Amino acid sequence: MDPSPVVFDRPELGRYDIVVGDQVAVLEYRRKDGQILLVHTEVPESLRGEGLADLLVRHAMDEARRSGTRVVVRCPFVTAWLRRHHEYDDLIDARPP
Repeated sequence: MDPSPVVFDRPELGRYDIVVGDQVAVLEYRRKDGQILLVHTEVPESLRGEGLADLLVRHAMDEARRSGTRVVVRCPFVTAWLRRHHEYDDLIDARPP
C-alpha cells in the first residue's frame, strides 16, 4: 500500500475516497443545511487493517471543523470511531446510541 494515502473529496458522488491501486475505500456522505450526514464507510476486504477507514473519518471530521459544518452520524463505523475520539464531540449534532 502507498505509505501516504490521500483522501479525495468527490462531492459529485457524495463521498470521500482513498484510491489504492484499482480499489477504493469510501466514506459516503450527504450535505444539507450546514450539516454533513456520514452515512456509510466501506473498505475493500484486501485493504482492511491498513487504517484507511480511520483516515477517511478523521479527514471528514477535520473538514467539518475547518468549514464550521455540523455532523450527523448514521454509519456504525463512525459511531464506534467517535467513542475513541472525543476531541470531535463538539461537532456532533446526532449519532446512534
